[in-house]
Amino acid sequence: MTMDTVSPSATTAGSGALPALFVSHGAPLFALEPGSTGPALAHWAAGLRRSHPGLRGVVIMSPHWMERGATVMTGARPATWHDFGGFPPALYALQYPAAGDPALAGRVLDLLRQAGIAAQGDAERPFDHGAWVALMHLFPQADLPVVQVALPAGAGPAEVHAMGAALRGLRAQGVLVVGSGSMTHNLREFFGGGREPAPYVVEFSRWIEAAVERGDLPALLDYRRRAPHAQRAHPTEDHFLPLFFALGAAGEGWGAEYLSREVMYGMLAMDAFALHAPAAA
Repeated sequence: MTMDTVSPSATTAGSGALPALFVSHGAPLFALEPGSTGPALAHWAAGLRRSHPGLRGVVIMSPHWMERGATVMTGARPATWHDFGGFPPALYALQYPAAGDPALAGRVLDLLRQAGIAAQGDAERPFDHGAWVALMHLFPQADLPVVQVALPAGAGPAEVHAMGAALRGLRAQGVLVVGSGSMTHNLREFFGGGREPAPYVVEFSRWIEAAVERGDLPALLDYRRRAPHAQRAHPTEDHFLPLFFALGAAGEGWGAEYLSREVMYGMLAMDAFALHAPAAA
């Protein structure tokens, strides 16, 4: 494992719109083995709460919830779902008891529909680990209401970007919009242990970083053709698509603040970054 994080600064300062956020949630063991990414997320989120005391909730997309179309968690008390097997018992004892927010969920549904995106609610949906593992590091007190949004099966980067864009206005209303996925996610190459980062992982991740830093949305939307090793980094797109949810929510002219460039197990890039409005970047 290598650890390469950037100490989060106070660039979250300002009373304007919240940033949008992309996080890599890694393997489920990230909940117990935070590496350097977990503390970086916690430090950043603590600064966010100080600089934006009006923070009132979180809307998050995870690839571990896929539906035929856009679907929104509407329940008031979502359960914590341990949607994995074969891990240490301590992992199954963890709970993330954040409340849901039916009113916020209703607003999310309205905004998606106003943007021409057919959407439905699900009052029974629990938090999957793509949501709660990341949130445990960001907001360990679980004191902010959370609404999870499903990744529509078969959607591509442009469709997911449109979903994030439909929710852009929530950032000015005290809602943090989060895409939780993985910068690289080729589990066929997962060997565990403290291996050095595979060269393709570094090359792909830094190409994405450069495109994010220069605000090159066309290149990012076309990453499958343009980015080096894209097919190897993501044999399927599901874990990369939440990045476009965050990009859509960020709007145009964002400024990127990288929080982590850690690589776990040699092949799981844990990149995380906040996307600020131009005046706050």
